[in-house]
Amino acid sequence: MEELIKELSSIYDKENMNTFVSLYFDGKDRKFFERRQKACKAVLEGIELENFLNTIEEIWKYLENKPMAIFASHVHNFLKILHLPKMKNMLVVDSSPYIRPLVELFELPTYTLVLLNSNHAKIYSISLHEMVEKKKLSAHIMNKHKKGGSSQARFQRLRKESIHAFFLKVKEALKNVENEIIVAGPGIAKHTFISILPKNLQNKIIGIIDADMEEDLLKKAIELMDKEDKEVKDALMNHLRKEILKEGLAVYGIDETIEAVRNGQVDVLLIEENFKLLGWLCEKCQALGKGIRKECPYCHERTTEVDVIEEIIEFAERTDAITKFISSPEIKKLGHVAALLRYK
Repeated sequence: MEELIKELSSIYDKENMNTFVSLYFDGKDRKFFERRQKACKAVLEGIELENFLNTIEEIWKYLENKPMAIFASHVHNFLKILHLPKMKNMLVVDSSPYIRPLVELFELPTYTLVLLNSNHAKIYSISLHEMVEKKKLSAHIMNKHKKGGSSQARFQRLRKESIHAFFLKVKEALKNVENEIIVAGPGIAKHTFISILPKNLQNKIIGIIDADMEEDLLKKAIELMDKEDKEVKDALMNHLRKEILKEGLAVYGIDETIEAVRNGQVDVLLIEENFKLLGWLCEKCQALGKGIRKECPYCHERTTEVDVIEEIIEFAERTDAITKFISSPEIKKLGHVAALLRYK
């Protein structure tokens, strides 16, 4: 998905024309789609209108009764379709694909959830608040021995060895996992399992959940993921404060952030949640600014009216910066956007 978002961020109409349609659809409200079509049709004209009608005709062919995003342009022979979880309806006509909702949606990373007891394990992938089973493992482990003495001791040793062998199989299944891990299950089995993991996997564990094997874990896992996300954002804001106080590797405010992100200096982009700002963009030289300007002050080409924040996000995606949306009075006071820099 990161590669797709980066690809979308790099596509634009070189003539500054509104030729790309970005549709985010919840899978239900087709009347919304029809209303937005009418509104856009009423304000477009000439080549832009002709392209819009042809593009919409193409989109209708692929529209399904399920949440999805479609990015299309007839004149550019461009079509990308994504099936997503529940989406807020939106239809945008612009000189490039509108990616902010996609970046916001994929802000939370994918997590691996391991649910296990002494002889059963399931490995899940959790992404976009959906849980998908990736692997199931099981082993035949002898039940507890009722007799005493040396027979019982030998039995318990063999049983313990069988459980350990099973945990090694589960560990092997996780060896290529790169994302963070949640471990869940009843009793002490999960703690025993964690103790045999190598340090690199132990360091990826963000939380442990006490749960029966049949319990619905998604809600508890999401709570852990949201907590982890908040901690990450708090840490980034603390880092930003320190860099600002020592006049270090940080910028803040619209103009300073635009300059840094255009130069590829931004490592982490921090944006106030739900903030938008009217501005202009020159597709020829990629100059960007707030307010309204019909002509680029640098190359004197015609500009396009844009949401400055969307354009900043696109610049960040093209240069592999991380984007985080922050809900904090502090980010608002700093001018709604800020960035931690790779260099000055």
